[in-house]
Amino acid sequence: MRVLGISGSMRKKGNTAELVGTILGRCEEGGVKTEFVSLAGRKILHCLGCEKCRETKKCVIENDDWDEVIQKVMKCDVLVIGSPTYYYDVGGQVKNFIDRTYSLYHDRQLAGKKGVAVAVHANKGASRTIQTLEGFLSTHEFASLGSVKGTGYHEGDVLKDEESMKKAQKIGDKIVRLLKPHHD
Repeated sequence: MRVLGISGSMRKKGNTAELVGTILGRCEEGGVKTEFVSLAGRKILHCLGCEKCRETKKCVIENDDWDEVIQKVMKCDVLVIGSPTYYYDVGGQVKNFIDRTYSLYHDRQLAGKKGVAVAVHANKGASRTIQTLEGFLSTHEFASLGSVKGTGYHEGDVLKDEESMKKAQKIGDKIVRLLKPHHD
């Protein structure tokens, strides 16, 4: 899989999933293989700050779903990571996921990939959510392919946000051009 989309929303088919899915859909239309992962219903425990990962080169927590998801991240070329905005920042599930990637930071195991940050807010706060996601991507030395902020509260609302839908499609097109440079 070349492009992995992660929705950090607790709503499996919520606005964050829709916006991430729009980018992935555009990639698929361009002939680029994608995969979508929702963190909804998954158990992602928080980082313990134990520092054991410095020696093991991986997170020592094994009784949750984090490793399954991070293995997919490690295999992708482009990561599209999205979060709903909770109190002007990423949701807790996304924060747990991000914090656990500290275990991969020591050896720069994610460096060299490309990334896209996606945030959805009801009416404000998405800018800080994007900053957090971009901070995660930057820390792991991803090259940024841009970001998309969408507006929506009820499921499907973001689909009516014409500006964010257009931007998501443009980013999808950009990914296709990057991964399939001779594609017409």
